[in-house]
Amino acid sequence: MEEFLRVGVITSTHGLRGEVKVFPTTDDVKRFKSLKRAVIDTGAGLLPVEISQVRFFKNLAILKFKDLDSIGDVEPYRKRDLLVKREDAVPLGPDEHFIADLIGLSVVTDAGEEFGTVRDILQTGANDVYVIDGRDGKEYLFPSIRECILDVNLEQGQVTVHIMDGLLDL
Repeated sequence: MEEFLRVGVITSTHGLRGEVKVFPTTDDVKRFKSLKRAVIDTGAGLLPVEISQVRFFKNLAILKFKDLDSIGDVEPYRKRDLLVKREDAVPLGPDEHFIADLIGLSVVTDAGEEFGTVRDILQTGANDVYVIDGRDGKEYLFPSIRECILDVNLEQGQVTVHIMDGLLDL
């Protein structure tokens, strides 16, 4: 499992006093209200930062980092990922998983046949969709509903699916 989870991407600077605009890659942009520390992936390493102020504008979070007080201080971090340690992540409910933990899991059918590998998770309005690279080289989309995704076992690195009628028809 990954030690750090991405919660956003720094899109640009905001003003002259070291604030940055962050596009959230988390389910709830309001999670930044309680976030006190994070890590910036600088491309050359990880930079721990303390968040001193949070506000919101449209679909973005505007963050101020302690000790980064000018536009010049934060400019190098444009287009960089904002990460949190796993222990600082929002607690998950039952049957919830971090997307980073799902990518790369093997997919088997309820009949025990190997089907493919989870490549991505798409977040739609109704439910998430698992993007699965099939063993046949094709891409398949499985809705994250109980009738289709039967079990996610992180310890075994496996997702068990039920192939509903018409699901594989393109």
